[in-house]
Amino acid sequence: MPFPLFQHTQHTTQESNTMSVTHIFRSKLPDIPLPTNLILHEYCFLKLPEVANRTCLVSAARSYTYADTHRASRKVAAGMSKLGIQKGDVVMILLPNSPEFVFTFMALSMLGAVATTANPSYTAAELSKQLAVSNAKLVVTLSAHVHKLNQQVQHHFFKVVTVDDPPENFSAFPEGEESEVPEVEISVEDTVALPFSSGTTGLAKGVILTHKSLVTSVAQQMEGENPHMYLKEEDVVLCVLPLFHIFAMHIVMMCGMRAGCAILLIEKFEMRTMLEAIERHRVTVAILVPPLVVALTKNSAVEEYDLSSIRLVMSGAAPLGLQAEEALRNRLPDAIIGQGYGMTESGPVLTMSLGFAKFPFPTKSGSCGTVVRNAEMKIIDPLTSFSLPRNHHGEICVRGSQIMKGYLNDEKATAETIDADGWLHTGDIGFVDEDDEVFVVDRAKELIKFKGFQVPPAELEDLLRSHPSIADAAVVPQKDDAAGEVPVAFVVGFDLTEDAVKDFVAKQVVFYKKIYKVYFVDAIPKSQTGKILRKELKAKLHCLL
Repeated sequence: MPFPLFQHTQHTTQESNTMSVTHIFRSKLPDIPLPTNLILHEYCFLKLPEVANRTCLVSAARSYTYADTHRASRKVAAGMSKLGIQKGDVVMILLPNSPEFVFTFMALSMLGAVATTANPSYTAAELSKQLAVSNAKLVVTLSAHVHKLNQQVQHHFFKVVTVDDPPENFSAFPEGEESEVPEVEISVEDTVALPFSSGTTGLAKGVILTHKSLVTSVAQQMEGENPHMYLKEEDVVLCVLPLFHIFAMHIVMMCGMRAGCAILLIEKFEMRTMLEAIERHRVTVAILVPPLVVALTKNSAVEEYDLSSIRLVMSGAAPLGLQAEEALRNRLPDAIIGQGYGMTESGPVLTMSLGFAKFPFPTKSGSCGTVVRNAEMKIIDPLTSFSLPRNHHGEICVRGSQIMKGYLNDEKATAETIDADGWLHTGDIGFVDEDDEVFVVDRAKELIKFKGFQVPPAELEDLLRSHPSIADAAVVPQKDDAAGEVPVAFVVGFDLTEDAVKDFVAKQVVFYKKIYKVYFVDAIPKSQTGKILRKELKAKLHCLL
């Protein structure tokens, strides 16, 4: 049976010397004792004695058991130690989804070193910025990406190793003997990961995540008699999302390994490749982003494959619209479908559907679930910073030992994000309803302001995608002398006119949410995790006006 619910608490508290009524929301699940002395790799391999001979990683080339994976990680740790990597050193992992990504990440944890992960599609200029800020001593990559690093080596003084055939003057993937892994004293407060937060709403910054924050975040979901996210050793977890992003790195790699699951690594997304892999390997858990959910509901190829093995689908990294969630539920009627919500800075998970729990709770479509246990959430008025009760829209704030330590070498940005009372300000607008379920409306910086009314782009995008002739859509603000801003839409569709799209929306929304202009495009620019690149659309809009 499920545990008794934790009730929403409202109490008077003193924060920053200001007396106010603070509405604090907690998980429906009871708090649990958190691991206090485990280093990340120790925690991820905690079930090793029980699952040593079970499959851990499955790639196109070969499979690795948990014993294989642990052994390979130790060998890589020994090899990197020979290259001079020591405690506290930063190593950039510039790899697609692959066993070598996992080996390298775990090896760095074993050495007390720090992994900064980067998108292999980055340009030389983008890599240069991250290399400079992170002060990386080593880059682990494929030979195909070495040309983007050639000029940077002279400026930033780092070594490069490749996991495939190394080009001339570059080293092969380092491996040593397990016995050669040095003894290192590592604290739970030491940094283990340095992902860079999305630059879609500002300059990318290094996010300091410690062993404590990541172990806490995994434990919040995986531990207790009723785990918030119940994964079984028999599960096969789909890893089509990039491991260099915190979402897959955490939910798929760390949580999957902690549970003893098999992780199916797909190097690059292609619809039929993914569908064939799901069918062949009998995938049971699919971790997705909204564009993939929409594709699964609209791509006719899906009907050619047997996806009946899927028991759980989680969508995250960006809000999933109600229409898309319901459409997927119709296509996969036997699967549990829900959302998670988080951000790199929060370590990363803030909320998750309790439909994923071992003893699940009823959930609502469109909800991001409830706040994770051993954490607190509040909703604040963006203007006054006063906390708000249920069903009031405001900025989502979270507090707990899972959140980041701060931004690397940026005290000002850290102070602007984590206040004096330890609350992480997400910049997301949402509310908590009467059943403790969290709904994310949009990014505070992305809300369109029409004569003082707030228009969430995500709401209109979800509505547009529900049209049978619209494959994808994005909404951005356009300056207007009378209203301040008006919503305009970029639409990927067929057999449509601008008036037809505008009328479709107008019939279903209040006057200030009507679409004022429609631009038909071939594709909506997005990051690899499915976030709409609104900067690109705004720049395009500026050129069109």
